[in-house]
Amino acid sequence: DTGRDGLHGASGLASRTFEEERELRSTVQVGNPFLEKLLIEACLELVGNEGIVGMQDLGAAGLTSATVESASRGGMGLELDVLKVPRREEGMNPYEVMLSESQERMLVIVKRGFEDKVKAFFDKWELRSDIIGEITSDGITRIKEGDEVVAEVPVALLTDPPLYRSRVKKPAWLSRLQSFDLEVVPDVAALDADAMLLKLLASPNIASKEWVYRQYDHQVQTNTVIPPGGDAAVLRIKDTEKGIALATDGNGRYCYLDPYAGGAMAVAEAARNVVCTGAEPIALTDCLNFGNPERPEVYYQLKECIRGMARACRMLAVPVVSGNVSLYNETRGEAVYPTPVVGMLGLIEDIEKRCTPEFKGVSDLVFLLGDPGTDIPALSGSEYLEAIHGIVAGRPRIDLELENRAQQCCLSAIREGIIQSAHDCSEGGLGVALAECCILGGIGFKGSLPEDESRIDTALFGEAPSRIVLSVTSTNAKKLEETARRYNVPLKPLGLVGGERFIIEGFIDLPVNQIKRAWQEGLEEALG
Repeated sequence: DTGRDGLHGASGLASRTFEEERELRSTVQVGNPFLEKLLIEACLELVGNEGIVGMQDLGAAGLTSATVESASRGGMGLELDVLKVPRREEGMNPYEVMLSESQERMLVIVKRGFEDKVKAFFDKWELRSDIIGEITSDGITRIKEGDEVVAEVPVALLTDPPLYRSRVKKPAWLSRLQSFDLEVVPDVAALDADAMLLKLLASPNIASKEWVYRQYDHQVQTNTVIPPGGDAAVLRIKDTEKGIALATDGNGRYCYLDPYAGGAMAVAEAARNVVCTGAEPIALTDCLNFGNPERPEVYYQLKECIRGMARACRMLAVPVVSGNVSLYNETRGEAVYPTPVVGMLGLIEDIEKRCTPEFKGVSDLVFLLGDPGTDIPALSGSEYLEAIHGIVAGRPRIDLELENRAQQCCLSAIREGIIQSAHDCSEGGLGVALAECCILGGIGFKGSLPEDESRIDTALFGEAPSRIVLSVTSTNAKKLEETARRYNVPLKPLGLVGGERFIIEGFIDLPVNQIKRAWQEGLEEALG
């Protein structure tokens, strides 16, 4: 049934700015997972039936997009009567019916004479189905309310919009932020490192999201083999040896400071996350969240982000299979951070060779694979810089060739059974990544920083990309070193797993229970 939920979810959010004094109806759709499951099963059973011409889900812009797109693909027209669309709210006008984004709805195009047979499929699954219109040969989209025609537009006009390129202008303020002297930021004093780590672990960008996902059923039809909380979730594909890994990533600060590098880093991190489970990245989808693209500065961000994402996709050989945009996200002329969010799909050929992020065995050796991250630009756009010093500045950077080699090296080591655990090093830097491995494994760690580290904050909390924390048994350490050499990827020893404390000698010494509490409770406390 069609309601007002989701109204203007796509058409509104992609075409207007937000004003604080205007109270807008919620654009969030109301989902019904059980009904969705019934609909999926019914449609799967329906596929291949001789009476079916076409089928499309109702997503963004609801009936408007689904009907027009379907007619366009067939080179046809359509006529639809909004009075025949089943509703769950009273007083809806044709505009609302056509733009509603109510969930659990499918558009099915059926050969004339097969209506009853198709309806019987849906009746079997206790789903309502209604005939709301018909295909025409005149190439016109004709929307009626009973006998009254309320909209009449050529299909081609709706599916072949004019294309244009806006004026591009790099914002003047961006050069100032990129040239900010990070050396003026006071370094971490040894006595302060404990408190800073705890603050970072509790920050909403880093803290556990369990408070959110525990409210939903994430044991998907008993197929979940790696649940939420790590780098990526993993689902088995029943009746096969395979599994799929899924992760989403996006960092608006990186893109704000360097749209090109930030776009590339979003793709790279999402791929790195699925690699850490033992999955090969094979496809991605994206959601591009930006301000008003008619402004040259915002169009610059959009263009550069997409260029960076495309470059990373080519380097990592991962195709973009779908995506959407959310533009005009501004309030009083102030745009949101440019934030491309990437959803990555990875394939595990043998689900038994999956990998998880937590430390596992006492006396296991811990290594950092990839970029050592020792130079001060690693602080650019970091969670540490904003959370501790209130600064968003610097210029993030990424070496995509190193990124590709590091991912391939990690994937090879997992498949060969060399490593015990793998965890992406990202927000919060190395200090947070090591702490998370302890938290998830319920076991301690003791290590030290290399003597050549010039700054403690860079070593502990810098966010250089292309880094993975690995643990191995002592018998496999040599094999890992050989694999790293084969792929020409830096590998640095960090310390040993064991005990009940998280220790980086001379700087951090905290009980695992304390860092776990900060990480687990941080989001809930931030939300009040």
